[in-house]
Amino acid sequence: MIISWNTTNACNLYCAHCYRDAGVKAEEELNTEEGKRLIDQIAEAGFKIMIFSGGEPLMRPDIYELVAHARSKGLRPVFGSNGTLITPEVARRLKECGAAGIGISLDSADPAKHDRFRAKEGCWQAAVEGMRNCHQAGLPFQVHTTVMDWNYHEAEELTDLAVKEGAMAHHFFFLVPTGRAVNIEEESLRAEQYEGLLQRIMEKQKQVDIELKPTCAPQFMRIARQMGVPTRFRRGCLAGISYCIISPKGDVQPCAYLNIPLGNVKETSFVDIWRDNPVLKELRTLDYKGGCGACGFKKLCGGCRARAYFYHGDYMAEEPWCLYHGRKGY
Repeated sequence: MIISWNTTNACNLYCAHCYRDAGVKAEEELNTEEGKRLIDQIAEAGFKIMIFSGGEPLMRPDIYELVAHARSKGLRPVFGSNGTLITPEVARRLKECGAAGIGISLDSADPAKHDRFRAKEGCWQAAVEGMRNCHQAGLPFQVHTTVMDWNYHEAEELTDLAVKEGAMAHHFFFLVPTGRAVNIEEESLRAEQYEGLLQRIMEKQKQVDIELKPTCAPQFMRIARQMGVPTRFRRGCLAGISYCIISPKGDVQPCAYLNIPLGNVKETSFVDIWRDNPVLKELRTLDYKGGCGACGFKKLCGGCRARAYFYHGDYMAEEPWCLYHGRKGY
């Protein structure tokens, strides 16, 4: 089980696709003690992996204290970061406080394209230097790439770059229109591109030793099986089943891109929200509609519930960008 906490809305970049519309610190963000109490409840609920994200989590002054607390509770603390603030000193401190790994965003092999997408000149180079600083400190890192119609042809090249820099994995995030990303919805991949890229990623997985994982593209589980590519993952979409996210203010939602508030941890124990919320209970039924409901791979894949919600207004509807709807699986 894996959980993500957007520790702050503050960020030093202004990325075009940000689901949290990050930039300035939000009012009423969880303070240090509230954060520690949340971590206690996350451990009590049975979660194992805790992602510290944002905004940019490294802009939070108490981040090392929070990571150390998560580690003390038996959680595996990892990060989702833009990488630009990871100096040698930051990498060393993260390693010392118990961080187990860092996900660093890199969206193009062309620095100018990455910088334009993330609205800050020089951030490509800063992210790569952050990777190198992690590597030097002995802190495992992986590369995160948001794929869209303008960069999906670079997937293999970016994997090669990740291998060159010493990454342990390369994860591809398929754009879901939420937050600022609603303004670039037309740049998201459609069904043929979606399927084709997943096949390319699985083919590339045969050629490299690091882990390649598509995110918000649960069909990769079906494609991996069809292509005979082994994977340690057991299911595609985890939203509400073995994953959820918590906002800087403490609002719980099923996933980062499924913007349905389920309750606030300042008012209700996270354990109770995770166990009893009716939206989560419905997601766990797997009683999907349309092609996803009829598909033989629904237990393996599940379709993207956030994309279903955006395009159909129903998180149990069929995944709109799938070529396989309703066919018989195995």
